[in-house]
Amino acid sequence: MRILVPGCGSGYEVRAFAERGHDVLGIDFSDAALENARRNLGRLADRVRKADFFSLADDPFDLVYERTFLCALPRRAWPDWGRGVARLVRPGGKLAGFFYLDDNERGPPFGISMEKLHELLDGAFLEEEHEPIPAEQSVPVLAGHEVWQVWKRRL
Repeated sequence: MRILVPGCGSGYEVRAFAERGHDVLGIDFSDAALENARRNLGRLADRVRKADFFSLADDPFDLVYERTFLCALPRRAWPDWGRGVARLVRPGGKLAGFFYLDDNERGPPFGISMEKLHELLDGAFLEEEHEPIPAEQSVPVLAGHEVWQVWKRRL
């Protein structure tokens, strides 16, 4: 399976997918994050590269994995994110991960409502899974507001 991890940070998810045999690419625009990821990934360091999610020109992926990327983006960038993820997931592929559902006005992290998430994704995706994450299993700053979701790219 070909997987994209945008905003890969320390590379934790890149390692997890690679060690399970997936063809994974982690991208970030931060040199410091990429340096940290490469150090953490060791022999898997070639799985990350500097790239801008919004202009990434790769062929579509089977899966785009979401974890704290969307909630780090300013709200004005969300429509571009929706179009970008639709472009980067192949028809029949998946967008899956953890989404921060909150109506907070301040950020980051910037919480999103389910209504807004559906507004961004419904044209290209169909929601397949939705499961709240217990607070103790969440990133502390997002505790109590994260959900696991899987969205299938429409054909």
